[in-house]
Formats: sequence, structure tokens, C-alpha cells
Amino acid sequence: MQAEVSTLFGLNVYTDRGVYIGKVDDVMLEVSDKKVHGLAVKKLNPDMFDTSGKGTIIPYRLVTAVADIVIIRHVKDSFKKPEEIPEDYNIADEEEQ
Repeated sequence: MQAEVSTLFGLNVYTDRGVYIGKVDDVMLEVSDKKVHGLAVKKLNPDMFDTSGKGTIIPYRLVTAVADIVIIRHVKDSFKKPEEIPEDYNIADEEEQ
């Protein structure tokens, strides 16, 4: 798959299951290999990410198609918000079971 880097800026990113991820803000390049390393994505879907941060990097190996939008493979639970860990949680309790 080939595309000019400048055509990626501002494209919406979706998974192959139609879940909105965000909008391409920047492109990470591996200059020595002359390859795209990842996509810096902002305006993240608040249902999928903790939006308190500035954005996230999507590894380019997950990209399956680029046209009017960017489509990435849907990797199970890889984009899920981290769940709150209760204050009284103790990993030793889990290991005993």
C-alpha cells in the first residue's frame, strides 16, 4: 500500500469493524528504513480511550487500507479504556485462588 505522507493528515481512523478511533494528526517515520512507523492520532473516541492525554500512536502495521479514511485491524481489547482498580485490590488474594 502506497500513499503520499501528506495525504494521511486529517483522515479519520476506523477499525475494520467500523469503530471510530480518531483523526490522524501526525505521521511517525523511520527515516533509515524509509517507512512509516506509526500514526499519531488525536480527537480520540472517548468511549475507547482515556481522553485526558493528547493522543495515541497507532502502529502502522495495523493499517489495512488508506483512502478517504484509514482502516486498521480491530485488535480485541487493545483500545479499551483501563478499568479503575479498587483501592482495596490485592494481587495476593487473586494468586491464592
